[in-house]
Amino acid sequence: MKEKILTQKKNGMAMLLLFLLLYLAGVGVFVYGVTGFDSEGQIAGLRLTAFIIGIIWMSLGWLPMLGLRILKPQEALVLTLFGKYVGTLKGDGFYWVNPFCTAFNPAASTKLRQSGDVAPDGVTTNISMEMPTKKISLKMMTLNNNRQKINDCLGNPVEIGIAVIWRVVDTAQAVFNVENYKEYLSLQCDTALRNIVRLYPYDVAPNVDTTGDGIADEGSLRGSSEVVAARIRDEIQQKVENAGIEIIEARITYLAYAPEIAAVMLQRQQASAIIDARKMIVDGAVGMVEMALERLSENKTVELDEERKAAMVSNLLVVLCGNHDAQPVVNSGSLY
Repeated sequence: MKEKILTQKKNGMAMLLLFLLLYLAGVGVFVYGVTGFDSEGQIAGLRLTAFIIGIIWMSLGWLPMLGLRILKPQEALVLTLFGKYVGTLKGDGFYWVNPFCTAFNPAASTKLRQSGDVAPDGVTTNISMEMPTKKISLKMMTLNNNRQKINDCLGNPVEIGIAVIWRVVDTAQAVFNVENYKEYLSLQCDTALRNIVRLYPYDVAPNVDTTGDGIADEGSLRGSSEVVAARIRDEIQQKVENAGIEIIEARITYLAYAPEIAAVMLQRQQASAIIDARKMIVDGAVGMVEMALERLSENKTVELDEERKAAMVSNLLVVLCGNHDAQPVVNSGSLY
């Protein structure tokens, strides 16, 4: 079902003044009829007619005022007449429509984890005592999705949360194509997040294809967060297209290993960092030793045989690669 914008909407203020004048006229007609009764309770035919019309109008004259509608900027009303979709009222202002039309919004009372509704710790805030409105907001809204525990492509459990910025672009599809478009969006966010996260490792891993082209790449949840977020957004958009919802942006708000493996993975990262650091230290130490031997040989400062060179290399590597400062030993005797 496609959205139909109501164009035959009347100015609400003008119609309100008209109905008030007609109601006052009805009161006047009623008063005119009442004053026609004589002392015996008899009334002339014309005044009797006025009396009856006045009673009917005073009883039913308020019904046309039910068609008055007030809309704020970025709000819409989906109107139905006896179960049939009439159209959508859009545009801020004061309007009058058919008073028998009713607003339809099955998600009016549904609250998501949106800004202003739920705090980051899950405690409900800003509780409003107002009755849920049938109006549909066309503003951009933020859905702060719950953290989920998902296994990455290597089977490691990770906890991840996303924030989705969305808005309603087709009100008819939103209220008629799905039962509750807010709950539908939340469910699709969960499934899309699960579908995309399982394609990536938490950190860069060898021989992992995250793009589906058959070639291993360096994609990861931690290092390619922008790419992952874009794929999540596209996945959600594809699933909620039939609900008249546009996904503007999706962002990863939380990413960490699950608590049961977080300590082990931290040790693994620390070990990897130590190995990389040691490799850099050894490369630098070997270069310094080579430079020292070349300088001694070029300047002929001292002649060393192969055995003494090996001892010198060993001592220099111990000094340069050690975790602690070397303690100097002074040799007061002959080198040989």
